[in-house]
Amino acid sequence: MSDIAFTVELTAPDIEPYREGNTGIEYVTTFEAAEPGPHVMVTALTHGNEICGAITLDKLFRANIRPRRGKLTLAFDNVAAYSEFDPRYPIASRYVDEDFNRLWSPATLDGARKSTELKRARGLRPLVETADFLLDLHSMQYATAPLMLAGLLPRSRELARRVGIPELIMCDAGHAAGPRMRDYGAFGDPASTKTALLIECGQHWEKRAEEVSTDVTLRFLMALDVVTRDDVAALGGVDFDAHPQQRVIEVTEAVTISGNHFDFVEDYRGLEVLAKKGTLIGRDDGRDVRTPYDNCILIMPSRRLVRGQTAVRLGRFVD
Repeated sequence: MSDIAFTVELTAPDIEPYREGNTGIEYVTTFEAAEPGPHVMVTALTHGNEICGAITLDKLFRANIRPRRGKLTLAFDNVAAYSEFDPRYPIASRYVDEDFNRLWSPATLDGARKSTELKRARGLRPLVETADFLLDLHSMQYATAPLMLAGLLPRSRELARRVGIPELIMCDAGHAAGPRMRDYGAFGDPASTKTALLIECGQHWEKRAEEVSTDVTLRFLMALDVVTRDDVAALGGVDFDAHPQQRVIEVTEAVTISGNHFDFVEDYRGLEVLAKKGTLIGRDDGRDVRTPYDNCILIMPSRRLVRGQTAVRLGRFVD
């Protein structure tokens, strides 16, 4: 991938002013209202090179956004990876040792393995467990339409519809390589009311990703009655009256790489709809990988084609 040219339209914010926080966890701040209500958590930099979320949290801090009820926590996750972000080679700082967003199972968090990301996840875990609602801000490798990842539970899908954007809601079970933070604990428990969303805001470093990140975050907070439109009006640039017709994509499987060499047969960028069942999309150590049904949607094909990782997710519209 060394020959791939990247255009970085965003400026990584200085998050050093937020290091101390007020929770006993570096780079994590909680604001509490007098009126009781839920604990709402917004997280950024789960991957250190996905900087649109950091820009959004920086905006919230600078605008002195405070909750009308309950608690609002703003957290920068993988700050060690972010500290290595270099716009000249922006793909290099996704993580330090391993993917922070594949560690969220009790077996992994309670295990003996050590890494930079595990240390940080273990530190954040007690606070994540107290959150009633979570929004995790991400971005993507390719410049495709934003996706709201709502997991498999109806309550998450309903919250995505209350937020109202983006147009596409994706319902999936995650990755074979390990659970995401949005799937952790009660967030993935059908018996709980705790609810999490993950937004993929667009290509990592395009200006539009910053706009989507901020727009979705403000709508998320408004949907939960944490803030009002007047509270966030000073941030500007958000059309709260825009309500696209949302569509739901059900992910039926994730293509997990089993061999040492995986190739796509085309330069897929994501959200391609392949009309015919059995269409060849790639080869995994020479084994054909084909679409399982007509009108199959390719979701977030990866450039990180490594054994055990997700090459692409396959889905279909269900609405």
